[in-house]
Amino acid sequence: MTASERGLFVTLEGGDGSGKTTQAARLEKWFTDRGRTVVRTREPGGTEVGQLIRDIVLHHRGDVAPRAEALLYAADRAHHIATVVRPALERGDVVIQDRYLDSSVAYQGAGRVLGRDEIRDLSLWATGGLLPDVTVLLDLDPHIARARLDAADKPFDRLEAEARSFHDRVRAEFLALAEAEPDRFLVVDASLPSAQVGEIILSRVAALG
Repeated sequence: MTASERGLFVTLEGGDGSGKTTQAARLEKWFTDRGRTVVRTREPGGTEVGQLIRDIVLHHRGDVAPRAEALLYAADRAHHIATVVRPALERGDVVIQDRYLDSSVAYQGAGRVLGRDEIRDLSLWATGGLLPDVTVLLDLDPHIARARLDAADKPFDRLEAEARSFHDRVRAEFLALAEAEPDRFLVVDASLPSAQVGEIILSRVAALG
């Protein structure tokens, strides 16, 4: 199978405000300009079912128990991979996805203190063990990320509204995950100019596609 026929799975991770949406759009344009079919998606909310789950885990006004939250994310992920991602990869498409199982490990495993191994095992079971070809971690100090979110002048979701200590744990876990799997992860300093961040990402991803 040639590179143009092989499906490619790229995920973008990092805290809110790190620039994942901007870089996903840049990657999408790069691949489409070269004739590749791109499926750009996100978790949670990449399907109709997922959008309902997204509304619960991010916008529900009442409390959601941490374990229930983790299971809801896993349910969204199982449906999303089965109905969107795997079919796209089997067609030979490029999948560019905002958040995947590493977000659950960071946010629920570390942020909610539910445990890295338990949350990772849950996600791997939900997805049948599917891992991305490359995971781009946009690393950013939570203080800078919060300033960017404040400047956007929009209501915070349930995770964005968490305390600084929560986001510090999330960032540390993302970096630990990247250190543990250096062949899969590309860590990029998200405080750099957006265009420079994009060039760093393309230098890694272009070789795969």
